[in-house]
Amino acid sequence: MQHLLSNIIVYQRIKEDPVLTSLAAICTEIEKAGGAALTSTQKDRLRASAFDQIHTIMETGTTYGFEKNLWHGYITYCLMTDENPLALVSEKKGMPEGSASSFALHDFEVLMQLMHYDFTAVETALETNCFSTLCSYQSVQKHDRMYYRYVSVIVNDLAGALGSASSPKDFQTSVDSFYRDYGVGMFGLNKAFRISNHADGTPELVPINNLDAVRYDDLVGYERQKKLVTDNTMAFIEGRAANNVLLYGDAGTGKSTTVKATLNEFYPQGLRLIEIYKHQFKDLSYVISSVKGRNYKFIIYMDDLSFEDFEIEYKYLKAVIEGGFETKPDNILIYATSNRRHLIKENFSDRADMEHHDDIHRSDTIEEKRSLVDRFGLNILYSKPSFEEYHQIVLRLAEKYGIDMPEDELIKQANAWSVRKGGRTGRVAQHFINSLNPELL
Repeated sequence: MQHLLSNIIVYQRIKEDPVLTSLAAICTEIEKAGGAALTSTQKDRLRASAFDQIHTIMETGTTYGFEKNLWHGYITYCLMTDENPLALVSEKKGMPEGSASSFALHDFEVLMQLMHYDFTAVETALETNCFSTLCSYQSVQKHDRMYYRYVSVIVNDLAGALGSASSPKDFQTSVDSFYRDYGVGMFGLNKAFRISNHADGTPELVPINNLDAVRYDDLVGYERQKKLVTDNTMAFIEGRAANNVLLYGDAGTGKSTTVKATLNEFYPQGLRLIEIYKHQFKDLSYVISSVKGRNYKFIIYMDDLSFEDFEIEYKYLKAVIEGGFETKPDNILIYATSNRRHLIKENFSDRADMEHHDDIHRSDTIEEKRSLVDRFGLNILYSKPSFEEYHQIVLRLAEKYGIDMPEDELIKQANAWSVRKGGRTGRVAQHFINSLNPELL
């Protein structure tokens, strides 16, 4: 196995993968024994090391839902996450012709041999059949309950294609198709991300695993609002002029649901989302530098955005949206939701042009506060639904979740629920339906 890894040119992360290098070292030591029996100490040590690597492969396979052949799945996962220069150029565009492609074809021949590596000698020497079991693994997990269930489908489809490839060219065709459809690495496999800060404050983008599978049809009503967001996002995806978007209005009216549905709708076309909170605005430059060179479109998403008088983080955001010396990359838009039209709290005292104990020119303060919302090119209002619209939301949700109740009784109970909750919104309707079906809780 070591001679295969050492011959890899482009896919260096596979070449240096800890599991593969450890297994290669085990194979090399057994080969050096030249058929002679290993001592019990050697056998115990090598078997323990092999079991450690098997455990890592199983752990990765369980997380991402590998099926049938975990060895094929693991190598495929390593290939999918190897962000080498060729892969980065190929994502969403396909593999280019030229010398780099020739090097990749060389690597694909090596990877084909690695995927079909014969572990018979290793199993005989270590007196175990763990590798045979790994290559014919019977999974009992339910992928519909997995955080990475959509990744599971991608990995298994590609692993099946690569495992059955009859030539390096066939292997390359499958990899090229994957790069076109999904891309490579973390951004290729995941839809959404958030910022995680290490103990020293260093930021890192990490995937959001448990995503809501909501679609536009799940948000009843608000057709005009959904169309505005859809048209703007489509323009963004197609490389046309598009605006930063502020969705504002009453709580529970579907602002965040619209953004989630937009991500699910346009993910296959290369849309990704990065969620960021206002205390992380100082990390916006890190986020932008991390994604500006990638062949995806990124929405930087800010949920429930608002600022109190004493909070000045909005100044970071203003500079990023428009006004800083560095131009915002074309593959980034900002979508924000808020219950406030102007995002920043205003006082009646702001309207007095002079005060004795505060700012001399308070009218300038109003302009300063409103200048943030002015930098969102598309402002979309989400207001509370009418009684008829609220009833339609309830009826649609009842149908979706199989609530068997006469319509009159359903509406009567929904109205009573809205009175107790102090309002009628899509969120109130969902909570009402949840109360009728405890399995939804």
